[in-house]
Amino acid sequence: MNTATATSTQTIELKNNGSDHQPGYFARRDAWDWLFAALIVAGAAAAFVRYGAAMDFYEKAILAGAVPSLIWLGWFWRPLRALSVAVAVFSLLAIWLYQTPAGGADLARADQVFMLKYFISSQSAILWMSMLFFMSTLFYWVGMLTRAGDTFELLGSRIAWVAVTLALVGTMVRWYESHQIGADIGHIPVSNLYEVFVLFCWMTTTFYLYYEDQYKTRSMGAFSMLVVSAAVGFLLWYTVVREAHAIQPLVPALQSWWMKLHVPANFIGYGTFAIAAMLAFAYLIKQSATETRWYKLAPLWVLGLVLCLEPIVFRQSAAEKGGSYWFVYFGVSVLIVGAIMFGRRRIAERLPSFEVLDDVMYKAIAVGFAFFTIATVLGALWAAEAWGGYWSWDPKETWALIVWLNYAAWLHMRLMKGLRGTVAAWWALTGLAITTFAFLGVNMFLSGLHSYGEL
Repeated sequence: MNTATATSTQTIELKNNGSDHQPGYFARRDAWDWLFAALIVAGAAAAFVRYGAAMDFYEKAILAGAVPSLIWLGWFWRPLRALSVAVAVFSLLAIWLYQTPAGGADLARADQVFMLKYFISSQSAILWMSMLFFMSTLFYWVGMLTRAGDTFELLGSRIAWVAVTLALVGTMVRWYESHQIGADIGHIPVSNLYEVFVLFCWMTTTFYLYYEDQYKTRSMGAFSMLVVSAAVGFLLWYTVVREAHAIQPLVPALQSWWMKLHVPANFIGYGTFAIAAMLAFAYLIKQSATETRWYKLAPLWVLGLVLCLEPIVFRQSAAEKGGSYWFVYFGVSVLIVGAIMFGRRRIAERLPSFEVLDDVMYKAIAVGFAFFTIATVLGALWAAEAWGGYWSWDPKETWALIVWLNYAAWLHMRLMKGLRGTVAAWWALTGLAITTFAFLGVNMFLSGLHSYGEL
């Protein structure tokens, strides 16, 4: 055997030995992974025993499917294990506090028990969520603009995690509260604008925190959390003006198990599209850092003013209610956009590279497109059950198709033509405008089968 052959043989043997000793997927799980899996299985089993009689076949199937899904998510990204356990502990504590000495639950205890009144009733938890998302955004921006950036950005990230936890606790407790009002009223809280805005806030933040962890940079949080804070601003207005926090019975069209799948899948799409758009905005700000020519900066100023003027639309939709609120909202928006434009050089220094921003933007759109596609298919199946047809060219359906086609074209140009840079960023921002109209504009200005979602 010559030297070359001997060397090749040794190389192959080393590779084989390496692969033979590579631990398998389950062998790489540690004790905490298995403990987490055991807790999920135990929780699902307890739910089956306690509430199985009240579930139909589809609800049991969803619960059964949630078990491996939650376990895999906790193993895939370990911070979700702590999040899941914390949400379960505080949700169960709230349920326990609602119990009376005589047996059964009394929702009046939400105003009598300290922990419920101030922290973990559904409305209290969601109000804390709102404040903490504002605080998180503020700390991210202080970190962006000051020398002690890393410390403040770390605080922003930690506060965002607490806000997500309280959002989920509020959602779970609201679900429980709805069932205590009446058996025919209880439902998963994803049925109206108030509930889905809470869903949007925590889901968008969780996806951002995943990208923050994967790319080992927190400087994207200042831009990503802006869209979450904007959603919180709308949520607070909607709560005060419409008293939307009150739990209402489902309209007949929403009394379907399809809602449990269609709405969350939809909002994964909305949330990741929003992240992509805000990072596209960050990309353009970084690109304009050294630009001094006014006509080159004009498009960004126009974009900022358009974003600031958007609240006026909500003001008009609310007639005489909430007008002063939206003028304050508008003023704060103008200050934020102005500060970003004037501080763009400092911001550009803190932002990650163009390559990282571009890559996260692409991955966010890819994830969002996949889930939005699933949501669209599920929506068609739901429509067939509720209205007797898979597609009726209802305004909501039409604009959902427009959103889908927009991002399908974006991904096609990315994968087939190598779309990158400025054009991709402006396109992603345009996509946010299209998505926002599909989400809110249709409800405000158009009528149709989805008119139960009016503002």
